Amino acid sequence: MSSGNGGIIGVVNTPTTTVASGVWGINEVFDARKADIWPGQPVLINYLVIAGGGGGVSGGGGAGGYQTSTETLNPGTAYTITIGAGGAAGVNGSDSVISGSGLTTITSVGGGASASAGNNGASGGSGGGGAASGSGTTTGGSGTTGQGKAGGGNVGFTASPYPSGGGGGAGATGANAVNSTTSGDGGAGTASSITGSSVTRAGGGGGATYSTGNPSGAGGAGGGGAGNGTGNGTAGTANTGGGGGGTYSGGTGGAGGSGVVILSVPTARYSGTTTGSPSVTTSGSNTILTYNSSGSYTA
Repeated sequence: MSSGNGGIIGVVNTPTTTVASGVWGINEVFDARKADIWPGQPVLINYLVIAGGGGGVSGGGGAGGYQTSTETLNPGTAYTITIGAGGAAGVNGSDSVISGSGLTTITSVGGGASASAGNNGASGGSGGGGAASGSGTTTGGSGTTGQGKAGGGNVGFTASPYPSGGGGGAGATGANAVNSTTSGDGGAGTASSITGSSVTRAGGGGGATYSTGNPSGAGGAGGGGAGNGTGNGTAGTANTGGGGGGTYSGGTGGAGGSGVVILSVPTARYSGTTTGSPSVTTSGSNTILTYNSSGSYTA
């Protein structure tokens, strides 16, 4: 006789996990829970939600609001994905949203627009750049806490050619006008590796001067449009939430770039049920859904 299995005296019995088809054995239950694949168990995902960028006028448009974190989804629940459009010249971008039953709605705020000469930039996800002014200081719009930075402004250059500020980005404030002839750059965006490689998005638009032919601000890294002192401002890059670039008095400001929503779902828990035709890729043990237009995902 020998002792084993917790001190039981007798022959050591080896338990079996062989069960009927469709029935979970106790070891299988343990392993499934440990691997987070137990049927009906909520699934933890990563997300990136970027709103549409604001449109430029004289200053640069602000980038769309940028949020990234984790969230728990309930199996069988459909979650609505809304992609915010970029704003036309002088118009704020639209919000991007994830919503669904049992979920605290995730809303990234559209980027703030720039304004016409003599006015401050609009507030938004990131703030729009303050416009050129012949009478005093203008300021950039404020950003939304946790989503983006403020725009830059004209800090007192009141003589021609009247420079403007750059739009704020997700990662950096838009620059003030550099001197009496040179406008501010857009603020830099923020990098994310949610897709498996590092990509920077949500840069602010560069500013421009009121009078033609003067140095303009560069767009912020991550899709911000450049200012243009001799033509129309450059649009923010689509599906980055970049702000539009500013322009001189005879041009049209660049439109903001549209937003994007990206979900990273453990492949073992990926349902395959979507609308809106997101691109579907994999990275390691996760399936990546990139929504460039509105749709849904059922967990």
